[in-house]
Amino acid sequence: MGRDTFNSWQLWAILSAIFAALTAIFAKVGVEGINSDLATLIRTVIVLITLSMILFATGQFSHPGPVSAKSWLFLLLSGLGTGASWLCYFRALKLGPATLVAPIDKLSVVLVALFGVAFLGERPSWNGWLGIALIAAGAVLIAIKA
Repeated sequence: MGRDTFNSWQLWAILSAIFAALTAIFAKVGVEGINSDLATLIRTVIVLITLSMILFATGQFSHPGPVSAKSWLFLLLSGLGTGASWLCYFRALKLGPATLVAPIDKLSVVLVALFGVAFLGERPSWNGWLGIALIAAGAVLIAIKA
């Protein structure tokens, strides 16, 4: 793996998918026997500590640079969205099987595409739209009880 590999968005997206899959399995086991909101808090604290350690270890806290008001606003909104998503996700995992919860949660992929078109002016290709439709159909098929 060359240096360019670590600058590949595709690599990081695949790693994200792997870690998200592991997160679902670990969370399903971890939420057993405790309140799902408490489980979410524990997870959030662990994420905060881990990211803080990474930023300190790499020196990224020493010279963070300026952060605009727009960035603060949208990062705040993103954080609130993440928190709400995690609370709902953990509650769903507490109540249902991971094999059904995770695919429905991944409808977020479809929603990101729709929101990207509506709010960011992005234009997926025909292949992109086909993939988005297949993701939506797959999530629905998995969730339907046979």
